[in-house]
Amino acid sequence: MQKHSESHQNTHRQGGHGNQGHDHGSHDHTEHHKMMIKDFRKRFWISLIVTIPILVLSPTVQGILGYTLAFYLADYVLFGLSAFVYFYGGLPFLTGLADELKKRQPGMMTLIAVAITVAFGYSSATTFGLPGKTFFWELATLIDVMLLGHWIEMKSVIKASGSLQTLVEMMPREAHLLKESTTQDVQVDELNPGDLVLVRPGEKIPVDGSITEGKSSVNESMVTGESTPVTKSKDDKVIGGTINGNGSLKVQVEQVGEEAYLSKVIEMVREAQEKKSKTQHLADRISFWLTIVALSVGFITLASWLAVGQDFVFALERMASVMVITCPHALGLAVPLVVAISTSISAQKGLLIRNRTSFENARNITLLAFDKTGTLTKGNFGVTRYGSLREDLDDNQILKWAGSLESRSEHPLAMGIMQKVADANIEAAEPKNFNTMTGKGIEGEVEGKQIKVVGPGYLEEAGLNIPQDVYKNDQETIIFVIVDDQLAGFIAMADEIRKESYEAVRTLKDIGLKVYMMTGDNERVAKSVSEELGLDGYYANISPDQKLEKVKSFQREGEIVAMTGDGINDAPALATADVGIAIGSGTDVAAETADIILVNSNPRDVSSLLVFGRKTYRKMIQNFVWATGYNVVAIPLAAGVLYHAGVIINPAFGAILMSISTVIVAINAQLLKKQMA
Repeated sequence: MQKHSESHQNTHRQGGHGNQGHDHGSHDHTEHHKMMIKDFRKRFWISLIVTIPILVLSPTVQGILGYTLAFYLADYVLFGLSAFVYFYGGLPFLTGLADELKKRQPGMMTLIAVAITVAFGYSSATTFGLPGKTFFWELATLIDVMLLGHWIEMKSVIKASGSLQTLVEMMPREAHLLKESTTQDVQVDELNPGDLVLVRPGEKIPVDGSITEGKSSVNESMVTGESTPVTKSKDDKVIGGTINGNGSLKVQVEQVGEEAYLSKVIEMVREAQEKKSKTQHLADRISFWLTIVALSVGFITLASWLAVGQDFVFALERMASVMVITCPHALGLAVPLVVAISTSISAQKGLLIRNRTSFENARNITLLAFDKTGTLTKGNFGVTRYGSLREDLDDNQILKWAGSLESRSEHPLAMGIMQKVADANIEAAEPKNFNTMTGKGIEGEVEGKQIKVVGPGYLEEAGLNIPQDVYKNDQETIIFVIVDDQLAGFIAMADEIRKESYEAVRTLKDIGLKVYMMTGDNERVAKSVSEELGLDGYYANISPDQKLEKVKSFQREGEIVAMTGDGINDAPALATADVGIAIGSGTDVAAETADIILVNSNPRDVSSLLVFGRKTYRKMIQNFVWATGYNVVAIPLAAGVLYHAGVIINPAFGAILMSISTVIVAINAQLLKKQMA
């Protein structure tokens, strides 16, 4: 069904993608497939009903069953019924033949159309006087079986492609628009950036935006794949289609329609399902050559049997059988169905495949190059440890005093400390006499104590000894808390390594990949992160251009390189790598240079990507074997090499074999769901 499917995809692109809104393209795509299924189903049942009297009137069937049914004009009634099945039931194959010949790409439709046309033409000629016997019944049953195969095939494809419609259905149609003190229910498509909407407990969030008021837990599993709800409050971003928890939220609209995250996901899934990978081009080439082989062997079979003295009807049957069995019906399903299933499952797992070829090439990767900040690390400078250095003070008291001063500071470190204070549910006190000591730290009075938050340089100047056990590694920046001129505690801050990074690196190395890090950060931090994660190497203090050159250098050494970064600063390297992987939250999907996007910012998903790519490719190869391998045995039997031993395959039985291979391919593709679960 290869070229047949291409014409369908062209129709989708022309009719679906030009529409506005988040769901119209997918709706057109799905509805078109449903119409095709309905058409094939209708043609199959009507043709099958008409086939019954064709079988009853067929002289061959009468001879097999041992009865006689002859009446005036019986031959012409048989011709009329067969003509109806040929033109009505066979129309999809005849139009497919015209399309393929117009493109100069003969394929499966050409094979079927030639087979049924030869059968109908010869049988019609015998009806009107040419010596020989008809085989209208073979023609009718062949068309019935092929229609049934297409019907089953289309149902399988639309079932696998159903994730697009599922994604569309995740998006609510209405929103509660806030205007002054009133709430008005409107269609989501009517909203504009800047509008304010109310999201009640338990409702789906209708738009991408920022929370202006309220606090709630949000289920973002459809975006991140994680089932644990995420606490959201003022200024936090939310994504349309996610589910609000038990609090009310006021959300300012930022993106709607085609700009919304879910709309981008839908479009990426659609493009990935339709995009032809190199493997699919291979399927095209196999289909083309199989057609050439079928036509050549078919006509050679016809000529050979005529040359040895067999009658034309027998020779014609052998030719038709060869063409039917050789036609790449299952081959047309082998790749598209696997593509649809793997893309859908990957999207559900948080892997957005923007380039099918890169996804399949993932199985060949030999070297992974990671960016550091925001990829292997969390990307924000936060508190990793804190503690008291005096027995009369507890750890939280140190954090409280530091947070009380930092609440008045504009230093970048202050934000990380205040976040830790909030996470620990510590209530900071109001400082008095706050003062910034330029280049040294900050000071002030908190709860009657003179507090200073300073760096190690200040301690050296003040002659205060720094306990050596305070330092853990070179990744951390340590600040100290002084109370009434006595060293009281410390706070360690760093861009913390993601917990998932440890497992990701270990898994990648276990499967034989080289893992490197490329970062613009300093040598000290880069070395510390690399050693802690057990990387094969690192490159520090390098610019985006230098990252690109390093990727090229790896490639010149024969490595198949995957670059993993944030999709913006790493854009040149992502574009140059054999596989570019953007890792970031859903709002980073604009990383156009990346081939694959890992939605939930989890480096561990890189290993999942490699596993999925390998399983997908393996399933494609299995389907190629099922779709074409049986021809090695079936073609010689169809040609009649064992005719004298009593083994022969007629066109109708050949059609049954062909359809069985199609069903096997469909079932085998569906098994990919369990393997990728």
